[in-house]
Amino acid sequence: MKEKTLIVELSAGLQARPAAQFVQKASGYSSALMIEKNGKRVNAKSIMGLMSLAIATGEKITLIADGIDEDKAIKQLTDFINPAESQPQV
Repeated sequence: MKEKTLIVELSAGLQARPAAQFVQKASGYSSALMIEKNGKRVNAKSIMGLMSLAIATGEKITLIADGIDEDKAIKQLTDFINPAESQPQV
């Protein structure tokens, strides 16, 4: 199992369209994926679960992955939430 805590940098947070895009990406992995915010944990492949967290820009969340592709899932979902993190520093 892998966990990564991060601050959401998406300008719209994980609301509406970004949430749907996130769930679509998460659903492509065979690993079990969860998101936790303020002690509440939901299935990252569930749009209703994700929306119930009401994740705004600047909030701290934890991504949790458990399965054969957990490393790839954590990396790519982190890159989606924080695109600047995947850019090389100049």
